[in-house]
Amino acid sequence: MSLSLYITVLITLIFFIKFGDSIDCFKCISINRDNPSCDDPFHNNFSVKFFEAPCMGGRKGRDGLYPATSCVKINGKFENGTSLTIRSCELDSGTLTTDTELIRMSHCGGFVYGGQYVRGCVQSCNDADGCNRATMAISSNVFYPTIISVLSVIIYIMC
Repeated sequence: MSLSLYITVLITLIFFIKFGDSIDCFKCISINRDNPSCDDPFHNNFSVKFFEAPCMGGRKGRDGLYPATSCVKINGKFENGTSLTIRSCELDSGTLTTDTELIRMSHCGGFVYGGQYVRGCVQSCNDADGCNRATMAISSNVFYPTIISVLSVIIYIMC
């Protein structure tokens, strides 16, 4: 393998590795739209008001906070019609079943919050920092490696 091909492959592989110990997420709560900046449509406007970096979360059966592995967005309505929006972060506690781990799959249904029944959806993501905003144009896990791969091929051809 030539040196330029080796360097190209190495650079490409480096960008497929996710660096960092935790994910950065938006954290806020809005009950009955009392915090409009947290509700959808969500407009971050490049403010750090709700952005926590690194985002830390609790772990089942342990004291303290640990680096989060996923961002979470919860939307729902209490039985009396009051709306609820929560943006936060969580980490996988390592149990064997998905029904006890909030972040392993997004789902809709009923749950209890603050002692009250809520119908809504739990959405989790871990593909990019701040992924619990309203929409995401493109995933950095796909975009940046693709750009680096294309650039690496161009450099290889030019060498």
